Amino acid sequence: MKSTTNIEQLIPHRYPFLFVDEITSATQEEIIGITTFNHNNVLLKGSNPETGIVPGTIILESMAQCGGAGVRLLGITNGIFALAHIESVQFFDEVKYGEKVRYEISNLRMSEKIIKQSGKAYFEDILLMEASWMSIRIDRGHSK
Repeated sequence: MKSTTNIEQLIPHRYPFLFVDEITSATQEEIIGITTFNHNNVLLKGSNPETGIVPGTIILESMAQCGGAGVRLLGITNGIFALAHIESVQFFDEVKYGEKVRYEISNLRMSEKIIKQSGKAYFEDILLMEASWMSIRIDRGHSK
């Protein structure tokens, strides 16, 4: 079981678009990570300022970032992966700024070129969202 808070060493995302605080556990079967969305984040500041609700698409992105960071922490693959396909997503409850979100991600398929995962997002024991997705390795050496 591996854990880390050095997320920037694992994935290319940076503030204000880095939405993972910590990977608390990473195994071949499951990745557990956490994040707390800050209302001062310049990217999120204009979204739902009256309600304080984090946009669902940001929660989905955060979950995918968590899954990618966990796979890199395990050393299964190198390179940069991009979210390529969202198979399903269901939202059950909202996330407010300042709430700690826990992700439980299942590794369904991992290879040098494809990562397929599914996951659930929780605030305390409340299920917020579940999704399944696929990321593919992108070749940074190609010319346009």
